[in-house]
Amino acid sequence: MASNLEVVKGDLLDQDVDVIVNAWNRNIIPWWLLLPQGVSGAIKRRGGYAPFRQLAKHGPIPLGGAVFTGAGKLPFKGIIHVAGISMLWRSSEKSIRDSCRNALALAEECGFDSIALPLIGAGTGGGSADAVLDMMKDELAKVSFRGRIAIVQFEKT
Repeated sequence: MASNLEVVKGDLLDQDVDVIVNAWNRNIIPWWLLLPQGVSGAIKRRGGYAPFRQLAKHGPIPLGGAVFTGAGKLPFKGIIHVAGISMLWRSSEKSIRDSCRNALALAEECGFDSIALPLIGAGTGGGSADAVLDMMKDELAKVSFRGRIAIVQFEKT
């Protein structure tokens, strides 16, 4: 594992980082029709709807793609939304790896020094938490990012 990569347990929205990653879908269904679940649901409850209104303006995100929005009422410099699951609500190794790579590339492009990612494609995406964690650690160790990278395994505090 890269020296700037850590795995932590807790709540993604409580991390002390510049930007967080929201594991999203391909954004075909209008955001206001989706029932808040997982990370997206927590962002809507604590951060408001502004990030999702901004996200909707980008149109459908290619599978594995990444889009940057503001953070709404959350204390971050922004949110990177990745399309980690398909229209059939399933993740794949390719969608998870592409999401990780594209999220870090966007964070680097925006000049952020720290990023926190949830387990992309686990939960709603159907992936096993252990398998997703292993894929993410492997992929993120290959990415060039000068700052701190945290993979957050959700745990109620």
